[in-house]
Amino acid sequence: MFNLSQKGKTRSIQLNQSSPLRKLDPRSKLFVSIALSLAVMLPLEKLVIFLVAYILFILWARLFPEMARQTWQLRWILLFLFLIDWWLVSLELALVIILRLILLSGVFALFFSTTSTNELGLALESLKIPYRYAFSINLAFQSIGLLQEEWQAIREAQQSRGILVKFDGIKQLVKQVSDLIALTVPAIVLTTRRAWAITEAAYSRGFDSPNRLSFNQLKMNWWDWIFISIIIAIMATFIFWR
Repeated sequence: MFNLSQKGKTRSIQLNQSSPLRKLDPRSKLFVSIALSLAVMLPLEKLVIFLVAYILFILWARLFPEMARQTWQLRWILLFLFLIDWWLVSLELALVIILRLILLSGVFALFFSTTSTNELGLALESLKIPYRYAFSINLAFQSIGLLQEEWQAIREAQQSRGILVKFDGIKQLVKQVSDLIALTVPAIVLTTRRAWAITEAAYSRGFDSPNRLSFNQLKMNWWDWIFISIIIAIMATFIFWR
């Protein structure tokens, strides 16, 4: 699978080699991540209990720093959504939305801190997803870290020119949010152009050949099936528990 790189950085989340989940087949981790994401449909009481259990699981898997870092990056979005939902609807909805986002950020951290983007591509190919689409999905996730780098570079350039002011008090919150949104547009454009150029280069080198069978190196073992069975049992318990 083709790699997207810039200055040696390809991912916003580094692989955690010490996690026991690192050795699992990427297909089992993909299935488990999707299954865990379904917990966002739980009501508030069950969602709180599930999130506590999930954090304990993350601690066991030695992935709590990755989850905390991923959630911290969303702190302003979480705060903004919490205040808006609380003000316009109710405190209960605000809590549900925040807990759902925290859970999803934790699932994202779980998968991508234990699975490389190459392994993700192989897993998608083994599921009979056409290589062209598997490659596009793989490249999109590899571009997340690049988008963050582009956004930070543009923000620093704007600040050095005095166009952006640093956050200073609650009265500047609205202006700060609008400035950050304005920075996102050029960052996405730059990242999309670079990703598109890499995609064209990959296709010109035959990376979309129908004869690729590299996903055959993946192999599910007994621990993968035990892990999947445990997650299915836990999810069924939360869904059907009254």
